[in-house]
Amino acid sequence: MSLRPQTLALSGLALLLSACASLPPPPPASANAQQSPQSLGIKPSIAPLDPPPVASARAAMPQVEDDVQPGSQVNLDDSAARDDLWERIRRGFAMPDLDNEGVSRAEAWYRDRPDYVARMTERGSRYLYHIVVEVEKRGMPMELALLPFIESAFNPHAVSSAKATGMWQFMPATGRDFDLKQNIFRDDRRDVLASTRAALDYLGRLHAMFGDWHLALAAYNWGQGNVQRAIARNQKAGRPTDYESLRMPDETRFYVPKLQAVKNIVQRPEAFALTLPPVANHPYFLSVAIDRDIDVEVAARLADMPLDRFKQFNPQANKPVLLAAAGSKVLLPYDNAEACARNLAAHRGPLASWTAWVLPRTMKPGEAAREVGMSEDALRELNRIPPRMLVKAGSTLLVPRGGKRDQDVSEHLADNASISLAPDAPPLRRVSLKAGKGETVASVARRYKLSTSQVAQWNKVSPQASFKTGQTLVVYLAAKPRVEKGRVSRGAGAKVARSTPNGARASVKTARSVAGVQKPSKR
Repeated sequence: MSLRPQTLALSGLALLLSACASLPPPPPASANAQQSPQSLGIKPSIAPLDPPPVASARAAMPQVEDDVQPGSQVNLDDSAARDDLWERIRRGFAMPDLDNEGVSRAEAWYRDRPDYVARMTERGSRYLYHIVVEVEKRGMPMELALLPFIESAFNPHAVSSAKATGMWQFMPATGRDFDLKQNIFRDDRRDVLASTRAALDYLGRLHAMFGDWHLALAAYNWGQGNVQRAIARNQKAGRPTDYESLRMPDETRFYVPKLQAVKNIVQRPEAFALTLPPVANHPYFLSVAIDRDIDVEVAARLADMPLDRFKQFNPQANKPVLLAAAGSKVLLPYDNAEACARNLAAHRGPLASWTAWVLPRTMKPGEAAREVGMSEDALRELNRIPPRMLVKAGSTLLVPRGGKRDQDVSEHLADNASISLAPDAPPLRRVSLKAGKGETVASVARRYKLSTSQVAQWNKVSPQASFKTGQTLVVYLAAKPRVEKGRVSRGAGAKVARSTPNGARASVKTARSVAGVQKPSKR
């Protein structure tokens, strides 16, 4: 999106944006519509209201700024802003070059896929300026700004088979180490700015540990402990400990060569018959602070953007609502930031249709759904509750606003909300019996269609064990209803006697749950 040239002092942006205080008409419905109470058959709590006077809108104008350079002036008429950002990147290259077979292979791979390179660089052009500024702040080599090309092709939604997520491919534990929140409401590993800061902080720590950028990059890909052990092995064997001399998995061996190949393409794209799209040397997007919870769909409408494009800039949301208590900032291209700030200031009344509800007790999803006035299927889909599961007490669910549940989500829940599930298994009955002659774990398991490992676990013996004649055994079976005064009852505390196939007597007691016991399998 090309930005119209003008000078903007961000500290005074409110005065510029308050020129118009009317809401734009809602865009046509999209096939990619976000979940909303309307789509789930729930009466919405958000109603359009008349805009307030211009003076009130000016006073309520949210803060809009370049989040990587807060408070600074963005002058789109400045000659430097019209420079090609690729030149700024080239001037910052500082790592020693690699020149080996791995680099040649990676160069050939990119050269043979010009369409892929075009898509990757076009997507990266949205985020490169902000990464470049963060790299320069830290005095790091500019090659690091190219790392998302090989990590995720600059896709904030990328998820690896190992569950590494986001543009910088953070694993869950490493993300938490660098304060990237991951809960039911958001995953900061997908947050463009937060993940960039965390990745560069992590790379800085690794460089301080190894004193070498190639080794730091290997540790980023493979793990610092693995690199330390590889170095120790080479030291013990009297071999060099540089990147190219270490024994490592192929993925890590070709990791730095791939980055070198991207660097070479940026340096001389014409040498590979490739073209890089021009990237302007100024912010591609600005941030708009929000001080109330707001539906993602509503935020996109106020920003005058299609929903799917809004999500490209704000991929961190796990739910259809952005939370003010989480310190949320909406990232938007310049013109859309203008519209969003203006329309947020003009809007009166609720902005969010959703809120958080902490379950007071363990509940079935259907019971929870009735409590909040939505269908069970809708509650399951929205909160990702699998079939045949209970939701434990203390879990947080996203539910429609209404009645007593009509408040913005608290800071504590915004940072710590979680959901805990338990199997919704039928009650089990404890069956005690006397072992017959020649009874074994395997024979008991066959008789009751259980696994030998379960029978062995319940009786604290090995799966190959035999029982003495008359020895007391225990198995757990699904409880059967019993007839009592013309109705069916499970009789949670009832005891009955029954005969086993080998003539032994068995005492049966129904129990709702048995600590540490697995439900018998049906094999």
